[in-house]
Amino acid sequence: MKHKVDWPSFIASIGVILAVCIPLLLFPQSGAEFLSGLYKNVTAHFGFLYLLAGLSVIIFLAWLALGPYGKVRLAAGDEEPEFSTLSWTAMLFCAGVGAGLMFWAPIEWAFYYGAPPFGTEPRSVEAAEWASAYGIFHWGPTAWAFYCLPTVAIAYPYYVKRISFLRLSTSCHYFFGGEEETRSERLIDWLFMIGLLGGAGTSLGFSTPMIAACVARVTGLEADFTLEIIIVIVSVIIFATSVWLGLKKGIKRLSDMNMWLAFALLAFVLIAGPTVFLLKTSVNSLGLVIQNFVRMNSWSDPFTESGFVENWTVFYWAWWIAYAPFVGLFVTRISRGRSFRQVIFGMTGYGSLGSALFYLVFGNFGLSLELDGVVQVGRIVEEQGGALAIVAILDELPAAGIVITIYALIALIFSATTYDSASYILASVATRRLSAGEDPDRWHRVFWAGALAVLPLTLMFIGGLTVVQSATLIVSLPLIGVGILMSVSLVRQLQIDYG
Repeated sequence: MKHKVDWPSFIASIGVILAVCIPLLLFPQSGAEFLSGLYKNVTAHFGFLYLLAGLSVIIFLAWLALGPYGKVRLAAGDEEPEFSTLSWTAMLFCAGVGAGLMFWAPIEWAFYYGAPPFGTEPRSVEAAEWASAYGIFHWGPTAWAFYCLPTVAIAYPYYVKRISFLRLSTSCHYFFGGEEETRSERLIDWLFMIGLLGGAGTSLGFSTPMIAACVARVTGLEADFTLEIIIVIVSVIIFATSVWLGLKKGIKRLSDMNMWLAFALLAFVLIAGPTVFLLKTSVNSLGLVIQNFVRMNSWSDPFTESGFVENWTVFYWAWWIAYAPFVGLFVTRISRGRSFRQVIFGMTGYGSLGSALFYLVFGNFGLSLELDGVVQVGRIVEEQGGALAIVAILDELPAAGIVITIYALIALIFSATTYDSASYILASVATRRLSAGEDPDRWHRVFWAGALAVLPLTLMFIGGLTVVQSATLIVSLPLIGVGILMSVSLVRQLQIDYG
């Protein structure tokens, strides 16, 4: 069946890509300075809003899962879940984390060890404890709660109310009185497109230089911008093929394979590395996060103004918010037949646990090398960048060449599974009618697979971690307001339907 393209949404998405990328390519230095300055202003004046958003979404989802609506099924009747729990978990995890997790897990602790939170003395024992724990927090329940909110808000009207389009504006169905394609709905979907482009650009902007560094280490090639372009092209080919095959034959199989490959590598590092240290540090880090979860979610650093919250927690919350509509739409597509409680506990539980494993193994392994004086990871990060620091860490493992190759392959597939999911969702948003269980046209999905690579390449051309962070923060701010609207819309619909 051929579906009609929603040309206003299609053209608006292309317009956003061109409007952002062309000025940045023509004026890279001015563009980088503008984005960096805007980042500082937004974090200084609105950073606290992101902290409030994180606390609010956790409280709301806890009420929804544990309250009277927790057993409400996201289905029109007695439909069973379309995918097994294992495949469902693999797909949501691969879509939600992307290769960004492979970049940050081994080295994020190095930033915190040298500039720790809460006024802790740098490079002290306490700084090492916080360094080992904070990455788990940033990729933990709050992050997945941001993803989960649009999932449940979209899935209820889509599956239960039988709204015939899969878009972010579906989550605000209550406010539109059954009308479709109003100006307000167009605005919400346009904000989603901007957020997805920014979030996707951030993920590939982090992961591509890392994959290039791994390839350079194994092959002897130079890790330059040309190699990064080649890697992006290969990634586009992989996820274009995946979306051509479809959700079950492409995305599902790729996600399943990558999850097993990643966990096999985690097990190898745990056994080949300092096993006892990794296990002891893991227990300590998890305990520290659990004990200080509320404090870490609400710490705004009003007295020392060290910049830690703005540079890290606010950045991460902005990244999750920018990416959340995309993940929500994709997880909606694969969650038919599950209850609110299953979706909420599944996403926040499985997602947080899977992310934590990467930090507990790869992160603590890198930290052990620093503490033992084997590799000066912090100095490499500061002087040469995170990508080369990751290669230096992996080089200390047995059969380092094979390990680095597998690591790069996992990161490449993570990028592919993220982008094939994103292209699937962009195609869904730009399709006029898409009933439950239907897929957008193949050509449409493949087109977005290629278009999504334009912004990441532009950000890498400009260069710099701050530029990538800035793009994410800027596009996420309006989506905080959309989050409030979708929460109210969902509650009102549940009250009408169930009292």
